[in-house]
Amino acid sequence: MKFKFLLLAVFCLSLTNCKNKQERTPEVEVPKYAETWESLATNNKEPEWFKDSKFGIYFHWGVYSVPAFGNEWYPRWMYFPDRGDKWGGQTYEHHKNTYGDVSKFNYHDFIPMFKAEQFDAAAWADLFNKAGAKFAGPVAQHHDGFAMWDSKVNPWNANDMGPKKNILGDLFKELKALDIKTIATFHHAKVGQRYAKDSTNWAGNGPEAGRNSHFPYHPEYITSTTDPKLKLFYGNLEAEEFNKYWLDQVNEVVDNYSPDIIWFDSWLDQIPEHYLQKMVANHFNKAVKNNQEPIVAYKQKDLPTNIGILDIEQGGKTEISDDYWLTDITISHNSWCYIEGQTYKYPALVIRNMIDVWSKKGIVLLNISPRADGVIIDEQRHALSEIGSWIEKHKEAVYETRTHSIYGYGVAAFEKGHFGGQSATIKYNNQDYRFTTSKDKNTLYIYALGRPKANTKLHIKHVIDTNNSKSIKKVSVVGSGTELEWSTDFETLIFQTPNNELMDEIATVFKVELED
Repeated sequence: MKFKFLLLAVFCLSLTNCKNKQERTPEVEVPKYAETWESLATNNKEPEWFKDSKFGIYFHWGVYSVPAFGNEWYPRWMYFPDRGDKWGGQTYEHHKNTYGDVSKFNYHDFIPMFKAEQFDAAAWADLFNKAGAKFAGPVAQHHDGFAMWDSKVNPWNANDMGPKKNILGDLFKELKALDIKTIATFHHAKVGQRYAKDSTNWAGNGPEAGRNSHFPYHPEYITSTTDPKLKLFYGNLEAEEFNKYWLDQVNEVVDNYSPDIIWFDSWLDQIPEHYLQKMVANHFNKAVKNNQEPIVAYKQKDLPTNIGILDIEQGGKTEISDDYWLTDITISHNSWCYIEGQTYKYPALVIRNMIDVWSKKGIVLLNISPRADGVIIDEQRHALSEIGSWIEKHKEAVYETRTHSIYGYGVAAFEKGHFGGQSATIKYNNQDYRFTTSKDKNTLYIYALGRPKANTKLHIKHVIDTNNSKSIKKVSVVGSGTELEWSTDFETLIFQTPNNELMDEIATVFKVELED
């Protein structure tokens, strides 16, 4: 009998232990977003903070800033002996004459020369803040295989080599302290070597050989190396190995630094779809944990339109868009990175084209180009200061605005953009007008893209929205607050301009207040 009671006690104890183990088993957390386009499309791709932001800053800065010649594609063109008069055609000879033949001096040999000794993350963040940027960040990795963060995935990184500083991490910390959203841009999909087995696309076989790989392949070049470490830098990997390497680097930045925006240059279409889905899902799911509202930006048709924000390089839409969009533009006329002899755009040109973008539901991402030592030169600082001063004076007509029924009208000659739409360097003047409104539609902003003639009557068409029954109660000048005499004639607003000193030479903004 005692034995039976003992067996029963052991059995009950066993059941209790099993039950306790089951109760202690943690639930498996199910990510909000699955690795499918259908699931990822449920994310709000246009969060309010982004629609309000209007302006961000990023910068092309890396090993390619050391030679400071030609453009940021130096690491590709230095291996092309046959580009002639084409873009980058002088690079091969320049490199040979300055540093020696590529058999002796290769792109990775520039890394120790990239010291960034003057880089000051706090000062840069402050500069971007004063320029009016609401989001900012670096080119995390360009086409050249060098990572600008402390990477455990990529041994070729700024924390372990060259500057021996965590450029992205240090800057993100300072930006977040100023409540500026962060962006990391990735261009490294082009690094992968896709022509090792296609001799017709090796270096020396024409100026466009190996178009979809940044470094041209040739058995006599370092770009064909199989050295375990060097091949990572030059992208000489089998397709699946490279695709995983590409993804692991993006995920590392997302996991460790939590950017609000991850942005991708062209050639994202070279990455298989399931890798793209993994990448976007990780970004979105990490953002959920961090209470962020994430954005992924792309070019051309590299991602589905309901997943990300389209970026149009160096240009923009010609009409008001159905969706919000980005344009990345340079502060310089030529290279995206610093080069000797670089020239820069006038701030007025940049600001007027920015206003045009805002009037069409666009957001501007402005590129600057620090020197290899980490100095942002005076010409660029001056431009950023002018942009910041204009925005600060007119900030109520910049941030948190929305589109009017039309974007505007004027006389400026149309210039076609290189990547679709229109150019980012159209020469607007005081006869060109753009419109935006406040969120509540109780205020209309009229931008004259220049300073109108003083003490004269302006007839501004398309001011009265026929779908809006609100009537005008006040017209004034943003910045000075000067009230103006006005009248209407159907959809035309007529008002008297004030003296010159009460208007702005770059772009004068008139505020039209409507009845609640």
